[in-house]
Amino acid sequence: MEANGLGSQGFPELKNDTFLRAAWGEDTDYTPVWCMRQAGRYLPEFRETRAAQDFFSTCRSPEACCELTLQALGMEVTMVPGKGPSFPEPLREERDLERLRDPATVASELGYVFQAITLTRQRLAGRVPLIGFAGAPWTLMTYMVEGGSSSTMAQAKRWLYQRPQASHQLLRILTDALVPYLVGQVAAGAQALQLFESHAGHLGPQLFNKFALPYIRDVAKRVKARLQESGLAPVPMIIFAKDGHFALEELAQAGYEVVGLDWTVAPEKARECVGKTVTLQGNLDPCALYASEEEIGRLVQQMLNDFGPQRYIANLGHGLYPDMDPEHVGAFVDAVHRYSRLLRQN
Repeated sequence: MEANGLGSQGFPELKNDTFLRAAWGEDTDYTPVWCMRQAGRYLPEFRETRAAQDFFSTCRSPEACCELTLQALGMEVTMVPGKGPSFPEPLREERDLERLRDPATVASELGYVFQAITLTRQRLAGRVPLIGFAGAPWTLMTYMVEGGSSSTMAQAKRWLYQRPQASHQLLRILTDALVPYLVGQVAAGAQALQLFESHAGHLGPQLFNKFALPYIRDVAKRVKARLQESGLAPVPMIIFAKDGHFALEELAQAGYEVVGLDWTVAPEKARECVGKTVTLQGNLDPCALYASEEEIGRLVQQMLNDFGPQRYIANLGHGLYPDMDPEHVGAFVDAVHRYSRLLRQN
């Protein structure tokens, strides 16, 4: 640390590393807690400032919004209000893979994301660590084939059954694009990384083990190797596979320090599955935040009792919903901090 409070990379000194220590499996004085949210879906002040703006214009420049459309691997992406990302020309045939751009070039086009990360890290002023994110290959594939969200993923799963080789080709392309993107986030200032396999639940164990798990493993292995080659310090990595309870044992051995859980998994059973070598993260039902603040406190107490005091990061079992009261989110965070300290005294 230097006299001006900046670290070796020129970032402000981290004053609170509890989350990182828990992720690495070290003992902590209290249970760290954070919540997943899309600011545009949840924070009222964010929704007001960007109501008339395209989502990606908000992301593209860290400081100013520009009228630009994101090109992801050469595919046009738009953000449809109330629906999420939409691909006007989804992948329908095997030959459609030919129009995808070289994955090696993707990270070079994402400078605006890296600038935003660096700016955020500076403005956090060391108060808390900064987490980088990306969707996992199977989840990204579903958007590209379905053209957006889907209740059945029938088109994407049709590819898995009818075009297994083309599916693997697409998943490899996505993995090749993800690795430099995640490494770039760390170089820009991210201090941990979370990979979202949001659509794990659409796959059964067999399809998951064939088309999702190998690429989840590959991302972790290659990111860690690339960080080392680049002279960057290692960061803890989190895998969150929503509705992937059938694969907890495999995910715990996939090379990630933390396994995130959705709210459908019993903490004690999850710990039995994953053993003691990884940190667990989760898993209060997001809708519990509609309860009274007193009830939220009781639910948090039960959750912390079930998970135990160490190798644990408190979180919701998914993201915050748009109509949730920020006061109740605060009650959730406060209850975790308060009760986890008491838990360690017993």
